[in-house]
Amino acid sequence: MFIDIHAHAYRKPVPFVVQFCSAEQLIERYDELGIEKGVLLPIVSPEIYIPQANEDILDMAEKYPDRFIPYCNVDPRALTNSAEAPLDRILSYYKERGCKGIGEVMINLPLMDPLVQNLFRHAQRVGLPIVFDGSDQVGNDFGLYDDPGLPQLEHTLQRYPDLIIFGHGPVFWAEIGRLETPGERAFIFGLNGGMVGRLPQGPIKEEGVVPKLFRRYPNLYGDLADYTACNAIARDPEYGPKFLEEFQDRLFFGTDICFPTMPVPLIDLLIDWRDSQKISEAVFNKIARENARKFFGLN
Repeated sequence: MFIDIHAHAYRKPVPFVVQFCSAEQLIERYDELGIEKGVLLPIVSPEIYIPQANEDILDMAEKYPDRFIPYCNVDPRALTNSAEAPLDRILSYYKERGCKGIGEVMINLPLMDPLVQNLFRHAQRVGLPIVFDGSDQVGNDFGLYDDPGLPQLEHTLQRYPDLIIFGHGPVFWAEIGRLETPGERAFIFGLNGGMVGRLPQGPIKEEGVVPKLFRRYPNLYGDLADYTACNAIARDPEYGPKFLEEFQDRLFFGTDICFPTMPVPLIDLLIDWRDSQKISEAVFNKIARENARKFFGLN
């Protein structure tokens, strides 16, 4: 059985860019995939999805407490649209309501923007972990911008040593190996709809900044949700298992499920590597569920 660190659901299916699933559809998919419990992350910024209320997540978690763990989310522009906004008031309220973390932060600003840093500052103060998506551009996209080499992430890890930050998405996971070109860090919206771009492929000839950041900063954790994380560890069947072995205590299985039929290739990859002894049973269990059980204090 797996515990999903990262999924999305609405009270009812929402047909627009993609067909978001309902809580009941997500549970049905969990049963098909062998996932016992999942974390629900609300979307509150409008860059790509319709904003969602934190209360929707709390309602779904209250209705299915054995299946869902709620996160809250706050747009950094909330309250006063300034770097002095008292976001800790909102975060403290939702923490008291049972929310276990913050995210998925998808606003399209630089990671070091004062508004964004204010959110991270208050997240550390309140004691909630945070997960965000990334982008390689500002404008016409979603996710926090960072430069090649992730210097803004590194400075954020330095500035908030008591804040657990989950790396997630293409901009982060593309840098498990040294980049061939900066443009392979992320996808962009195509002129005729959809997204275009490519992910790094093939053996990792030289380590990128991601494993170095993991070694340097104990407050960095890895969210393996969405296909880009699976691609990052699967692209090199020799290096990938070594990466999982080295950072086994800070890597968390996830799906990033957004629609009912969304494939989750990470499940087959982890099971295959366990069965072929590329990773040990202990490493598999930690990543699949035990790290999450410990992190969230689950029985």
